Amino acid sequence: MKPSQQATFWALALAGLCALIWLFKSILLPFVLGGAIAYLLNPVVNKLVRKGISRRWVVLLILGTFIVMVSVLLAIILPILVKEAIGFIKDAPEFAHKIWNLLEPQILWVQEKIGQQITLDQIQEAAKENIGKALQVSKGVLGGITSGGLAIVDFLTTLLITPVVSYFLLKEWPRVMAFVKDLLPKTHAGTISDLAGQIDKKISGFVRGQITICFLLGLAYAIALSIAGLNYGFLIGLGTGILSIIPFVGSALGLVTSMGVAYLQSGGDLVFMGIVLGIFLFGQFVEGNFITPKIMGESVGLHPLWIIFALMAGGSLLGLLGMFLSIPVAASVGVIAAFLIERYKSSIYYRLDVPSETETVKKK
Repeated sequence: MKPSQQATFWALALAGLCALIWLFKSILLPFVLGGAIAYLLNPVVNKLVRKGISRRWVVLLILGTFIVMVSVLLAIILPILVKEAIGFIKDAPEFAHKIWNLLEPQILWVQEKIGQQITLDQIQEAAKENIGKALQVSKGVLGGITSGGLAIVDFLTTLLITPVVSYFLLKEWPRVMAFVKDLLPKTHAGTISDLAGQIDKKISGFVRGQITICFLLGLAYAIALSIAGLNYGFLIGLGTGILSIIPFVGSALGLVTSMGVAYLQSGGDLVFMGIVLGIFLFGQFVEGNFITPKIMGESVGLHPLWIIFALMAGGSLLGLLGMFLSIPVAASVGVIAAFLIERYKSSIYYRLDVPSETETVKKK
């Protein structure tokens, strides 16, 4: 088969896969979540199976323990988050007035320079317009939450189907992998297997490692900020952990938010603000020197800008489902792009203008 024919075949296969995802996007969420859970837990299952334990019982034990732990964790965390979120919404107008009072001298200075009057009502109106634009940008994500699988009935369906999908995928994982491997074209099986191994290494290194780091950071920040007495500390801490899926971004936003809330809460008390700042500095020191090296090891991560683009693109195209798919797709695209660039640089198209060694000798 000619290279052009192969390219056409794989392009059509990819287009067909994308069409299927788009067609069934409203029901794919529990299957994607189930697959993600199975992927995360499969290494643990394999270790126990190697010790001679039946895979079925190992899967039931590991998956059951995972579900119980997640359920207990949510039962503890969700009431606190709901309470703090309600409190934040209630206190938001008061915070807005405090911020206005702080910024009013600077705003008056700007008014003198530009010769235009700026009022609180105008700022609020501008804020509403910008919030509207932000909501338009995140419309795909919000649409995925409200209409793509997390309405009441769909949420219950997702809750029931996800563990079932996880169980069967974990139980049949070796057979699934053998089936997929048998489908690979024989002439390129080695190359495809090598690329799949690189993709798996990148995904497992980033997803398993980064999710663990995010969980540990979020829990640690939430507990530490709550003990320090920061309003909405638990909410801010967990939010910082979740956003830490994008390296540096989560910690930076968490620090800015925490310092702002600490200033408004204490009226600028330097001791209290220093405590909040110290929590984040200590957290970053521990993460950078102990947690990340221990968990991530030598695995190659994904660039923060690539992660941001992937999450935004996935969210705008497929909502919540797209955000779950974005990281594996980003890792796959990165590996395949590197492979294609390497092939391009070794091809005649890249080396077309470079004289061969024979031509160089003749010229001499």
